[in-house]
Amino acid sequence: MINNNAIKSPLSGINYLLKGAKLLSHPKLRVFVLIPLFINILIFASAFWFLFSAITTWIDSYVSGLPDWLSWLSYFFWPFLIFSILVSFSFIFSTVANLIAYPFNGLLAEKTESLLIGEAINDDGFADLIKDLPRIFKRELQKWMYFLPRLIGCALLFFIPAFGQTIAPLIWFVFAGWMMVIQYADFPFDNHKVPFADMKEALSQRLTKNLTFGMLISFCTTIPIVNFIIMPIAVCGATAFWVDIYKDEMLIEKQKQITK
Repeated sequence: MINNNAIKSPLSGINYLLKGAKLLSHPKLRVFVLIPLFINILIFASAFWFLFSAITTWIDSYVSGLPDWLSWLSYFFWPFLIFSILVSFSFIFSTVANLIAYPFNGLLAEKTESLLIGEAINDDGFADLIKDLPRIFKRELQKWMYFLPRLIGCALLFFIPAFGQTIAPLIWFVFAGWMMVIQYADFPFDNHKVPFADMKEALSQRLTKNLTFGMLISFCTTIPIVNFIIMPIAVCGATAFWVDIYKDEMLIEKQKQITK
């Protein structure tokens, strides 16, 4: 069992990401990292090859949408736009990777939690995991029903002259961080069958800490090499977050609902 004291600082998202990186190297978890890691490398390598072959053309087209009186700002927008595009692509492809690797990431979260608390939390075998796939994909559908309208709303902001080239990328980055929190926190929450709505409410109550964690994940997905390993690190970090902060209060609330 690992000594896992709660981190109380409201800006401790970086601590959980670092804790996830440390957990990733634990001998008992290495075998559960291999499949998600392979999936992530395959998808991100393909995505970034395509992205870097087209990014210059996209940015030139986007900057040309600036009003003439703001054209001088194009030199300052280039780094920001590159970062925004990287974040956008990273989120889309990390979501695809998570969808494919969901059963394996759920297993990684389960084994991470067992390591942290020093006891098994689930005795289901691989056959039980296969049987649970319909419920898992239903959960993913719930997330996309939540994400999609908001993604469309954020995308539409980019078409507003001036605002779309200045403020919209910042709004997108913050929202992408929130989506990353939901994506990775869902593994330990779902392992305990916490409803999606209850998870969102719990995460929103510690918004600053969660957004810090999510935006750091978004940033890491834009860094070559790091983006290959960020998925299992984020799963381990989110699971440590669950054990430290949410496990007791969510399970107590679940018990209350059962006894009503």
